[in-house]
Amino acid sequence: MSSKPHHEADNENMDKTKVGNKDALIFKPRNLNIVWGNDNRYWRFPSGNNADEPAELVQVSWLEVTGSCILKDSQNYQISFKLSFKRDASGWSGAPVFLMAKVGKKGKYKWKKLKDLDKLPQEPTEFPSADDSFIVDGVTRQPDMRLYFGLYEVWSGKWKGGLRVHHATVKEL
Repeated sequence: MSSKPHHEADNENMDKTKVGNKDALIFKPRNLNIVWGNDNRYWRFPSGNNADEPAELVQVSWLEVTGSCILKDSQNYQISFKLSFKRDASGWSGAPVFLMAKVGKKGKYKWKKLKDLDKLPQEPTEFPSADDSFIVDGVTRQPDMRLYFGLYEVWSGKWKGGLRVHHATVKEL
């Protein structure tokens, strides 16, 4: 176990890809900040260099999985997380899970409650879905063009487990 309880993102090996002619960033589990992520009582990370395996939530009462990247001027971006549940997932009923984002440290958060996360399948699924997408509208040049985004459930105080975080995507539109 690390001396720090939280996993800090390693953005050195970020996956960049193209969707059509637009850029997209893929945040694998090691590219995300995860509260309690360095404590194997709460999270399990892919072993070795197998970055394609998901991070698995063992149990937490405070879910906070975040990332950040620099935006291009005046672009719109779609943010999503690829998630799944283990067969023994528990504690998600009535636990409000939100996707939140802002541009710049002093920016105003935009948020979306993720629907039906408690019915998440065991197969990896994009949340929110394409027909219910989460869009950060293009911003014009400002001093801080960093996008801060995350997946949160910090309000219920319920212990939750069994969530798999496969990756997050920030895609230009």
